[in-house]
Amino acid sequence: MHKWLIYTAFGWLTLTGIAHFAIDVVSHHVRGVHPPGAQTTLLYYGLHSAYSLGQVALGALGLMVAARALPLLGTTPPLALALLAGLGWLAIAFVFAPYVPPRINAGVFCALVVAAWLTRPGSVAG
Repeated sequence: MHKWLIYTAFGWLTLTGIAHFAIDVVSHHVRGVHPPGAQTTLLYYGLHSAYSLGQVALGALGLMVAARALPLLGTTPPLALALLAGLGWLAIAFVFAPYVPPRINAGVFCALVVAAWLTRPGSVAG
């Protein structure tokens, strides 16, 4: 169960990061939704690009580590770091995103990481 939760958590993060980038950055730029300017570039495109590409980077790294060294992701430090990153994305979504999907995506990732943490080999719950 732990293995599938790890792959699901990091796969979810990668998929939703790609979707967030495609919808909130590429789509808005192509359609010209926001007027050109320094504030739009920095506060809208910059924030959403960093948010989504950070998710893609951590998700892809997690999938790579899972494919090559799954027992490493059964230890506390990488899972704690992943949970901390998820909570950071959740905080950023609550502060800067006026809509719900990024909050749901980060919340689902956090829940999957906690579930993976509880089902890791040698844990009290697993």
